[in-house]
Amino acid sequence: MKVKVSRKAHFNAAHRLYRPDWSFEKNDAIFGLCNNPNFHGHNYELIVSVTGEIDPETGFVIDVKVLKDLIKSEIEDAFDHKNLNIEVPEFKNLNPTAENIAVVIWDKLRPHIDNSKDLEVVLYETPRNFVTYVGNTLQFKLF
Repeated sequence: MKVKVSRKAHFNAAHRLYRPDWSFEKNDAIFGLCNNPNFHGHNYELIVSVTGEIDPETGFVIDVKVLKDLIKSEIEDAFDHKNLNIEVPEFKNLNPTAENIAVVIWDKLRPHIDNSKDLEVVLYETPRNFVTYVGNTLQFKLF
């Protein structure tokens, strides 16, 4: 029996959506207010879920304290009160859209979650705008 365990967290961060290879006018047409050269901020809400079998010894899919500490060390400490474009290395050459932020979060957490468990990241950029990333669902089998 598989069970999903989730932990909610948050961080505040600034960003600017733009492509340096585009003109200001094209960036403005595509990204609108999010292209503000002085950046703008969001109060991001994050839900990280781990799905897997319940361990018969502990009764856990994952210890929520372990998940909490992992989110704190890998995500909150790295992103909270930061300018994503300038202070977070993963966005040096990657536009910090909500979609890309969710993928980066997943990539930072995945190495710390047992491969037998599924990982899902839901990132709310605003109370009404959110993205979900579950990783690459393609699986290859070698025979």
